[in-house]
Amino acid sequence: MTSSTHHHDTAPSAPSAPLEPAILERFAREVAKYPEAGKQSAVMACLSIVQQDEGYVSLQREREIAEYLGMAPIAVHEVTTFYNMYNQHPVGKFKLNVCTNLPCQLRDGVTALVHLEKKLGIKMGETTADGLFTLQQSECLGACADSPVMLVNDRTMCSFMTNEKLDQLVDGLRNAAPATKGEAS
Repeated sequence: MTSSTHHHDTAPSAPSAPLEPAILERFAREVAKYPEAGKQSAVMACLSIVQQDEGYVSLQREREIAEYLGMAPIAVHEVTTFYNMYNQHPVGKFKLNVCTNLPCQLRDGVTALVHLEKKLGIKMGETTADGLFTLQQSECLGACADSPVMLVNDRTMCSFMTNEKLDQLVDGLRNAAPATKGEAS
């Protein structure tokens, strides 16, 4: 048994069911905010809607969004891959993005990343076997004076993350996560 699952740039190959009508209705509400000629401006909102619903944005969903918005699929893929807030494969319940840009590197950003790799038993870009944590490197999070910094689930900024604070964060998240059945199998 390995302690992690590897996820890189591949999306699951099994096709998903077509987008649900409720999702298409949410797309329509976003598109309605723009003039007809500018409906492609809703691409980020549509990607976010899919990710909220499914946890990540597959290549199939990118193609469906492109068709819905009248865009080339590569144009949607470029948006998905440019921003690290879009997951291109399933991730853990807690996605930990550690800033390793130069200012954070100079203030222990890489040390924080290495500490989390050891604590979680995974390498950057991997997900723990229990599906709780995915560890990712991040570009600048705009809080250089507070480094090392990290972002949890693309929403919660954590600053001045010493090894002790990292341990407290991970332990707290682990304890807050409901136990899943069959976890020991």
